[in-house]
Formats: sequence, C-alpha cells, structure tokens
Amino acid sequence: MSKYIFTSESVTEGHPDKVCDQISDAILDELIKQDPDTHAGIECLATTGLVVVAGEVRTKGYADIAGLVRKTIKEIGYDNSSNGFSGDDCGVIVALDEQSPDIAQGVDKGKGKFKEQGAGDQGLMFGYACRETKELMPLPLMLAHKMAKRLAQVRKNGTLKYLRPDGKTEVAVEYNNGKPTRIDTVVVAAQHNENVSEAKVAKDIIKYVVKPIGGKYLDAKTRYFINATGKFIKGGPPADAGLTGRKIIVDTYGGHGSHGGGCFSGKDPSKVDRSASYMARYIAKNIVAAGLADKCEVQLAYVIGRAEPVSVLVQTFGTGKLPNERLEKIVRQYFPLKPAGIIKHLKLQRPIYKQTAAYGHFGRTETGFTWEKTDLAAKLRKYLK
Repeated sequence: MSKYIFTSESVTEGHPDKVCDQISDAILDELIKQDPDTHAGIECLATTGLVVVAGEVRTKGYADIAGLVRKTIKEIGYDNSSNGFSGDDCGVIVALDEQSPDIAQGVDKGKGKFKEQGAGDQGLMFGYACRETKELMPLPLMLAHKMAKRLAQVRKNGTLKYLRPDGKTEVAVEYNNGKPTRIDTVVVAAQHNENVSEAKVAKDIIKYVVKPIGGKYLDAKTRYFINATGKFIKGGPPADAGLTGRKIIVDTYGGHGSHGGGCFSGKDPSKVDRSASYMARYIAKNIVAAGLADKCEVQLAYVIGRAEPVSVLVQTFGTGKLPNERLEKIVRQYFPLKPAGIIKHLKLQRPIYKQTAAYGHFGRTETGFTWEKTDLAAKLRKYLK
C-alpha cells in the first residue's frame, strides 16, 4: 500500500501485567545470581490486595520470595495504600514446585535421548529488525515505549506529582510508500489522583509526555486522546488483575512481524521461548545493520530435548541484497543456534532480566542487552561485494 496507518501500544511499569513480569524476573535474577544454572518458569498473578507466585524452579540458590515481591512493587511506585495497592500490605502466596524431571532430562547435558543440552521446550520464535529508527525497530512501538517510560519519569521526578503508576500509550503512525512520515493519533491513559481536573491532565500529558517524544512526527492534524473515558483514578491490580506474560506484543515488535506465542519473563535462558527469541532478534538486527536487508524477520523452531533447531527461516520482504536461502546459510555459519551456544554467546546466565520486564525487550541500549549488539555486522558486510 502506498499510504496506510500502523498502530502500536506500550504500558508503564505500573500496569498490572508488567508488575507481574517484573516480579517474575526479579525472582529469577536473584536465583541466577546465586546459581547460574537455575532452571525456572515463574508465574505471577496480582489482584486486589494479593500477589500469587507459582511455577517450577530448580536451583541451588535461595530467594525471599515475599520480600522480593514487596520490594519490586514498592520500587514501581505502589508504596502506599492511597494508590489502591501497596507492597507493604498486600498478601503474598507462594506456590512454587520443583522442575519436572521429565523436562530436566532434556535440558541437562548428558541426559535424555540426546547428550547435548537440548531446548527446554518445543516452539517457534521470531526476531525482527528494520531501518525505521536508530534502534532498528518499528517507529510506532519505539514512540509508544518512550511515551510510556516518560509517564513514569515525570511521575517519579515530581513534574506531574498527581500521576500514579498505572498507564498505557498507543501511537498510530502514517506511512507513505513504506516509510513513516507522521503521527496520526496518540492515545494515553494515565492513572492520577482525584484532586486534578481532566483538562489539566490532558494539557500536561501532551506538554510533558507526548511532545518531547513525538517531536518532528507531530503536526497540526495529529489527534490526541488523553484518558478518553474521562478519568483514571482506580488503577493497578485492583482495577485489572495482572498476569505474567500477557503483554507479548508490547514486549516484542508492537505487531510488526510475527510472534511465536511464548512469553519471556520468569523463564531462565534454557527456555528457548526467551533465549532463541533474543538470538533471532540478534540475527535480524545484524543482517539489517550489515546492509544485507532493510527489513528482516528470522524464525527459529525447536523440539524439546534436542539442540539443533528444527528450522531456520529468513524473510527480508523483498529488501534483501541476497536471496533468503543464501541468508539462511550465512546465519547457520555465523550464529550459534543450539541452546548452549546461544546462552554462552549472549551471556544469558546473569541477573539481567528484571530490567527487560518493562518497556520492551528489544531496541534497548542499557548494559545487559547483549542481543542488541551489532558486533557481527562487519563480518556480514563482505557478502555485499
């Protein structure tokens, strides 16, 4: 299409689902810090006055689960009862069990049918990259993430003291001939206290959140919808129960590209839902950074207990400088695709996961996001000659 609009959304760290993601990854980080070989699948539910932590763990480490839950909730901003939810007085139920031995034998080296470390589950994972932003990410999602993060910043630094932790953003970008040209619509839902008018919230959000991020993409025709229901006082888990892993499109590419369906948070890197998704992004980003394509999607697929991927697919949507089949062979040559190789190459047995649990797992520059490096792009550029 020569002209179209594409929309992506993000949520703040105080959104109920993101509260749960951060709790799951905070627990994972604590265990991996003590035992890098920790295997975990940690799920969380948050609702009115209650957090439930469940799942499976095998580790030599120890974590004060209730203490980590309360600490994480308070760091997000739910630190007093006036916000409707507080880390100090919510109940915490822990129902963690040991990892199934049937799964463990497929992951442990030297056990099971295959002697190499196998994938922790079957599944398909995708990675994506494009030239729309300096992060090589889709523009609508990056704008939505930055506005969501800005909501938290102006709340925490006191610029907008009346804001509370919960919030969502949505950005619709107009494309012409495949290139983003302007922001058509911005939607923001920002939780606030009862002592501020709707008009002031709308004016302040546009001034302090939307315009600093939207910049040159905003114009006289851009539409703004700020707290479209009229007010947003009750928020967080009491308003909408949260669950780990329910924001998988926010976590990845905002609806651009494909998604295999598995979430990331709470899962150690033996789970290819997480580690292979990170590798697929790393591959796609390096291909685009090398100039081999302007847009790239990589699919990896695995069977539980087996190290070699079932399939490797590279799709460049007609922008590739080489045939997709040739790129697939290059990927197999330069990138480790077995779980043990992925974990080693991306240094995934470290406590780096809590920071990934809000504002996206991709397009980030903070320390620890090894899958965002383009360190293999130089080697791939030789194929342009």
